[in-house]
Amino acid sequence: MTGVTRGPAARPARAVTRTAVTRTLAEGVRRTVLPSGLRVVTETIPTTRSASVGVWVNIGSRDESAAMSGASHFLEHLLFKGTHRRTALDISAEIEAVGGETNAFTTKEYTCYYARVLDADVPLAVDVLCDAVADSVLDPADVETERGVILEEIAMHDDEPGDEVHDVFTEAIFGAGTPLGRLISGTEETVSVMTRAQINRFYRSRYIAPRVVVAVAGNLDHAGVVRLVRKALAGTALDTPGAEPEGLRHAVRRPRNRPARTLVRERDTEQAHLVVGGSGIARHDDRRFALGVLNNVLGGGMSSRLFQEIRERRGLAYAVYSYGSQYADAGSFGVYAGCAPSRAAEVLDLIRAELARVAADGITADEVARGKGMAKGSYVLGLEDTGSRMSRLAKSEMLYGDLMTVDELLARVDRVTLDEVNEVAREVLGRPASLAVVGPLSEGSLA
Repeated sequence: MTGVTRGPAARPARAVTRTAVTRTLAEGVRRTVLPSGLRVVTETIPTTRSASVGVWVNIGSRDESAAMSGASHFLEHLLFKGTHRRTALDISAEIEAVGGETNAFTTKEYTCYYARVLDADVPLAVDVLCDAVADSVLDPADVETERGVILEEIAMHDDEPGDEVHDVFTEAIFGAGTPLGRLISGTEETVSVMTRAQINRFYRSRYIAPRVVVAVAGNLDHAGVVRLVRKALAGTALDTPGAEPEGLRHAVRRPRNRPARTLVRERDTEQAHLVVGGSGIARHDDRRFALGVLNNVLGGGMSSRLFQEIRERRGLAYAVYSYGSQYADAGSFGVYAGCAPSRAAEVLDLIRAELARVAADGITADEVARGKGMAKGSYVLGLEDTGSRMSRLAKSEMLYGDLMTVDELLARVDRVTLDEVNEVAREVLGRPASLAVVGPLSEGSLA
């Protein structure tokens, strides 16, 4: 059945059909829900000779218990290690033999396995990725090998204070024991004791068809991609409807105005790394467009207030910027700066003063216009390759249940008003601000 639709996409998890249902979402974009509930979304770009293929699973680190912290990331490593049809070498060699590349990543709410290939090699990429995600054997020897690799990755991350400070900030906002506050990688303690049986149970109970989106962008034919996916998944666990796991997506029950926290990880580093901020807004909050404009004005570029004041005028830091993170039911907003330890207190004072100033007085109409222009430009320029197009398709389908066209998104940014930006500034920047620090500093030195 073929039709045209706009608005939220149907949720297949509880409404499994006997036949595939295909709809056109926008020009060149089509979506098919298979009988299993698995979704295939494609964008045809006939002017390219490449294509990007992604298998996205709506499972991330927040869907783990405390004891299984790091399981999603562990799986990300293991699924490329071999299936009943391919060894790990086969998986990499088949894609590299045609000049393609494969990779994967895990976030707090989803995991992605992807490949970029020539358009003629889409059948190979679809088959390899679907095989890896649906039919991994999780060989015990591979589990032990990857355990060592992941432990090295965790240690390496601890040696990158500029990355670690963002994890410390997330812990400060959501709490170390909460699903959103825990590390995506897990910890040395959880990864070291996780068994193959535990990982396999997590894999088979979480990786179910209604939680999987196959997204492909490039020079392709939608119907042909659907046939490739169905062939690749035939007879696998993703070929049949799966039961929705219990206990996923627990709401973050944190008081909005809870006391601010300061978390310091003392490290013998050349720089002090700081993040100041608090809770933000959730993914589906329509104010996210106004917050995006505010972010651009506050710390989103070289013309932003924080960059101009802290780096350009005073030369106190090399890197300073603001950013927001949004999840299904929560969010955060923070400002990062890396500076000499002796300058940390001064930089912190300047950041806090600017946040308080914007919360109290707002920003100007000219700044809103500039922030909107930055938002629109970065979005459009970010869609110049098939990989970003593929990611846009998957995230729109999996996280929002709706695909906004480029014109619709630009129009929505244009509708942001000065009052909307200043209102969200008062709310988000007026909340108690937490502080995360990684460097050769103590909490007392920053009081």
